[in-house]
Amino acid sequence: MNFGEQQRKSSVLLEQYKQPARIISQVNSHVNGDYNKRVLDKLRGPDGQLPQRISNMDPDLVRRIVGEIEHQDVNVCWDDIAGLEHAKNCITETIVWPLLRPDIFTGVRTAGGGLLLFGPPGTGKSMIGKAIAGEANATFFNISASSLLSKWVGEAENLVRALFEVASCLQPAVIFFDEIDSLLSKRGQNDENEVRRRIKTQFFIEMEGISSGNKQILLVGATNRPKDLDEAARRRLAKRLYIALPSAEARASIVCRLLEKHGLLNLSGDDIDTICNLTGGFSGSDMENLVKDASLGPLRDAIKQGKDIKMLKTENLRPISLQDFVNSLEVIRPSVSALNSMDIMNGTKTLAAYHFRNQLEGIFNFFFLLY
Repeated sequence: MNFGEQQRKSSVLLEQYKQPARIISQVNSHVNGDYNKRVLDKLRGPDGQLPQRISNMDPDLVRRIVGEIEHQDVNVCWDDIAGLEHAKNCITETIVWPLLRPDIFTGVRTAGGGLLLFGPPGTGKSMIGKAIAGEANATFFNISASSLLSKWVGEAENLVRALFEVASCLQPAVIFFDEIDSLLSKRGQNDENEVRRRIKTQFFIEMEGISSGNKQILLVGATNRPKDLDEAARRRLAKRLYIALPSAEARASIVCRLLEKHGLLNLSGDDIDTICNLTGGFSGSDMENLVKDASLGPLRDAIKQGKDIKMLKTENLRPISLQDFVNSLEVIRPSVSALNSMDIMNGTKTLAAYHFRNQLEGIFNFFFLLY
């Protein structure tokens, strides 16, 4: 071996040695504090070394994926979500328990595929994803289309691959993909380009890997347009739940919780009932906006009375009243129109038809084998 070859070999070995350290350094520069240290400790493993599949990756891709890990809302639990009892019970049995006790959920009990949450916007789909991670003590990745799209050829697929590799090192993990239809839409749509096709293919490969293996990784997709999803995505997201607009009881719970949280609840039971009767068709986020606007009522009155806001003391503000909510309802309207609700229900029918067709195919195949 000549001197030049020795130099090249030494450079390669040195680069392999430096790569894990560079990944750790770049991740450190992106996310600071105690949480970052915990992520790195889990990523390195008990021996203090990065797994080979991570150390061979582009450090910038790993940094970007770690930056998508949600660490501010890890304490979200079911009690933080008003209503949706049926959905919470279903998810607890089919998703949370298997993540908590993989030793029990084996064989016929094995949880299969991912979870699709569909319904009107603002109904708490992302909160459910966070609550799953909180209840199962799992790492929560909050992913959007913009975090995976790239102008560089091949980088988008590598980002998807890095996402699932990092999640594999930090399992149990929940990967929440908001507006999943934006990337996993039906094939051949007008807005589908080569980059999106490659991302979709890589996503299906990775989803197949987590559903066929023993990994504690759950993909949760959320969408307002279920009928736009690719059939392959529907098949892999085996569990599907419709997240409806909050009931009257849930709306009452949202109002009470938000006001109680800040020590502002001074409404009677009849007042709460009246507010619920006036807010039919409101989503959870609509109710939150309504409470925020109504909470400004006492401040607006004080300003009208000539009070100087710079000198105004909080304890001198009057309590929030029913009239404040009535006034706010003149400007805060439901964000989900009847047309949007109809479109979502059509998407629900599309999913139901998809299930029915699969069942018919199964029955046909059964009788074909008999005869």
